[in-house]
Formats: sequence, C-alpha cells, structure tokens
Amino acid sequence: MKSWTARASACLLILLTSSGSWLEAGGNSNPLFINAAGATFPYPIYSKWFNKYHKLHPEIEINYQSIGSGGGIRQLLSGTVDFGASDMPMTDEMLMRARTKILHFPTVVGADVPTYNLPGIKAQLHFTPAVLAQLFLGKIRKWNDPKLARINTGVKLPDNDIVIVHRSDGSGTTFVWTDYLCKISSEWKSEVGASTAVNWPTGLGAKGNEGVSGLVEQTPYSLGYVELVYALQNKLTYGIVRNAVGNFIKPDLSSVTAAASGAAAQMPADFRVSITNVPGANAYPISSFTWILIPESIPNSAKRDAIKSFLHWMLTDGQTMVESLDYAPLPPEVASKELARISKID
Repeated sequence: MKSWTARASACLLILLTSSGSWLEAGGNSNPLFINAAGATFPYPIYSKWFNKYHKLHPEIEINYQSIGSGGGIRQLLSGTVDFGASDMPMTDEMLMRARTKILHFPTVVGADVPTYNLPGIKAQLHFTPAVLAQLFLGKIRKWNDPKLARINTGVKLPDNDIVIVHRSDGSGTTFVWTDYLCKISSEWKSEVGASTAVNWPTGLGAKGNEGVSGLVEQTPYSLGYVELVYALQNKLTYGIVRNAVGNFIKPDLSSVTAAASGAAAQMPADFRVSITNVPGANAYPISSFTWILIPESIPNSAKRDAIKSFLHWMLTDGQTMVESLDYAPLPPEVASKELARISKID
C-alpha cells in the first residue's frame, strides 16, 4: 500500500463541473482550475469522490493538496486556494482573519484510536478516559500499572516502561485527540490544552499517521494514536475506550456513526461542533467530523457554480461511497442542513 507520506505529498488532479453553467461561459477548450488544500485524514474518500465526479463531469479540474489541516487553513486565509479542508473547525480568531466569511461543511465522520506494540499480546486492550489522560501525561509509566491491569483482567501485562508516541507535525488528528483529553481531564486541559500541535508532557514525536504507526511498530512497549481509517487499512492493533456513559466501545463504523448522530440534534448553525466524549450508549468517544472550508463569497461565478454543484453531489450520492473506505457517513439530518446551507455561497 502506498504510504500516506507519498499520498499526502501528491497533487490530485480531478475534474468537476456545474450543471452546464461553465460550458455556457466558454466551452471546454479552456479548463477551469480550482485549487484546494488541507486535511490528510479524508484524503482517501476525497480522492475517490473526485475521481468519480471526474467521470461524471470532465470539464473542470481541481488540484487538491493533502498537506494537513493546519496547512489547509493557512492557505485558505492567505487566499492561495479556492477552498480548504480541516479536521479541526476554524477558531473565531482564525475566522476574523479571513478575507471573507468562511462556511464549514462536514463531509464524513472518523475517529482516533490508541495503537500499541506489546510483544506476545494479541488481546485488544481496554482504556478508560482517566487512564488515557494519565498515560499521555506521563503519570502511568509501566504497562502492568494497577490502573491498566484492573481494566484488562486476564491479560498478562508486562513490567516494561511505556513509550508514548505522538505526532510531531501539526495535525487535525492531534486536535481530535487533545480535544478529547481536555474534556476528560482537567489536568490535561490546564497543562497542555487542545490544538493541532501541543507541548507534549512526554514521549517521542513522529510525522503523520505513517510516522506514528511506524515508530510504534519499531518500538516494543510503545503506545500512540492514529486515525481509525489508517489503523484499519494497515491492520494495526488498537484499543477499546470507555465512553461518556461508562460502556467500553470498539471503534468502528457503527460506533462512530452513533457519536455523530448523538450530536446532530444540537448541531450549531455554522456546523462547528466537537463530538468527542458525547453521551450515547454506543458512541465511540474519540470521534470527529472533518470539514471542507468554503468562502461564502466567490467572485468567479464559474468556480462558485462548480463548487456548489460538487457539494450537492458529495452530500447526496457521495455519501453512499464512504463506508467502503471505513469512514462513517454523515447523519441524514446533518446532510439535509448542509444542503440548505449551499445557497449561502454567492
């Protein structure tokens, strides 16, 4: 399988179109190019969507650079791309720096999972919120610590030091992980906080999901975090996490969907919402939406129509494709609200 480093550095050229407006504007002899950049987490589904839409509408080319959420936001704010993509909603401060109002459109739902390397142990370990916080704060140092042993009865945990592995680059994956830790640990919230990049209390850094998983695989007795899609596609060992109502939940499509559905009824009008640690019997607690970031005002009418047309397709036909790549689809009520929001783009 091609590494995410290679995939993240590649430029994906795909084709989009609107319902005839571009053809009326000038024909297909001069393709219209749309530039976009951002999150690596949704790259597999974006690639699939864009290729499928290319087959349906071959007149417009979009260049999407999978450079990470932070990079996508920076390029959007600098005006060097037509739209961005991020696993973290933009902050109020970021939005104030934008040249025009930015609209958030959730696209799919995913999750972060704890991944580990315990030689000779094949069991899927259990983690509580308190244990995860203390592990990443460096307060739990041994695999056979009583706090871990109590929730993993029947597993002979080794008397070895735990090596924490975290992202060294700014990433939406880190934002989701630290956003969760802030919600379940006041100590983490006050000492570290939530962001795409933080000052880690302990551990080794590695770039990208592929860097974290590679370092975990090479380092016996290590523990890190990666995106669920990446863990599934690369057959990584990952754990089960206790959720907000006290149930240990395996991260999968159904539990991630449950987390998104639980938040749908209280979705804010601007779609900037965190769904980590939401209540729900079957909700996996480290779940998150990922967003496409669209300027509300797009002066180029051809680009505006093409982007609006793609958004409509993505929220309807496109949602039927996400589960094949291990993402969870948007709750129908969220997709419906987004479809109505497309009309705000002018």
